Amino acid sequence: MSESSHFDYIIIGNGLAGLQLALKLSEDSFFKNKKIALIDPSEKNSNDKTWSFWQNNTSQWHSIIHKSWKKASVITSEKKIHLDISPYSYNTIKSIDFYKYAKTQLQTKKHIHFKIETVTSIKENKMVLVTTNKNTYSATHVFDSRIPEEFSKEYDTSISIIQHFKGWIIKTETEAFDETKVIMMDYRLKDGNQTTFMYVLPFSKTEALVEFTYFTEHTVPDDIYDGYIKTYIRDYLKIARYTIVETEQGQIPMTNYNFSKFNTQNITKIGTGGGWVKGSTGYSFKHTEKKIAKIIENLKADKVPSEKLFNSKYKFYDKVFLKVLKDENHKGEWIFKQFYSKNSVQTMFRFLDEESTFSEELHIMWSLFSWSFIKAFFKTL
Repeated sequence: MSESSHFDYIIIGNGLAGLQLALKLSEDSFFKNKKIALIDPSEKNSNDKTWSFWQNNTSQWHSIIHKSWKKASVITSEKKIHLDISPYSYNTIKSIDFYKYAKTQLQTKKHIHFKIETVTSIKENKMVLVTTNKNTYSATHVFDSRIPEEFSKEYDTSISIIQHFKGWIIKTETEAFDETKVIMMDYRLKDGNQTTFMYVLPFSKTEALVEFTYFTEHTVPDDIYDGYIKTYIRDYLKIARYTIVETEQGQIPMTNYNFSKFNTQNITKIGTGGGWVKGSTGYSFKHTEKKIAKIIENLKADKVPSEKLFNSKYKFYDKVFLKVLKDENHKGEWIFKQFYSKNSVQTMFRFLDEESTFSEELHIMWSLFSWSFIKAFFKTL
């Protein structure tokens, strides 16, 4: 094996986790002499998703934020909850802007190498051998964002549901949206007795992402999403004429599955494949940033990169929440109504960011006090 095919670090997957990790490695002088390869079968030249997150300060993503809001709402069948989220802002980033930003930064670094290839196998010995459809490479450490095949085979051994969705970016002929406020959840339109909601991101008075989302165990055919989106636009947004500019669709596992068991001395699972998606909400952007910061800290301290990546307390909270949603899926609307009507949105953001105080957590738990949560609590102990 030639010297040119050996790397200090190989990152498999140029998605959110892989590119964020590469950026942090490239920005830190500690790793300036480390040879790094990024392997992905895609050039990442299309807008395949949007990422949304809240923050209460500026970040390195400021230049690529597509839109920010200081107001939000959660709408249930019983009430409309208005949320002034200051000092936070709710932000959305288009994936194509993130990909362009990351590639532009990384392509200026001589020690970063992009490989447009498909990984077919990984073998670990003293070094890690990564075989693709074109080449074989060796690495001191591999960061792998692929979801393990075992997850689909062992799905029933964990508490798991799927956040699955389809959204349309629509353009209207006349002003139709309040561009100052994001609709985080609107539960008025339901698919049976399941947890489903609409999500609306108004980019301007005439353009918005309108998305129908499920928190359920099984996905649905495309025409089901389309039917609910059409109905919502017509009956709830009261829009008669519009053009579909773009569509997005995806599935996110919400699970307590133990992805960490695939981490070894020389291989670290990252991103969705590492269990970085928050089990109770499906949010990943901020959690990815935090876990990458911890990986960088561990590498610089000569520790195993995956050491102490997760907080067991919040993993337990997520497990209880997932247990309720799986056993009593119709409870979703009630849960989020309690979350946002009984607690300040700032408290909820800290809780979901895993930065809350114990007294805040007690208050949140009390707001969800019910027989469903009592049963779930004892079942997950």
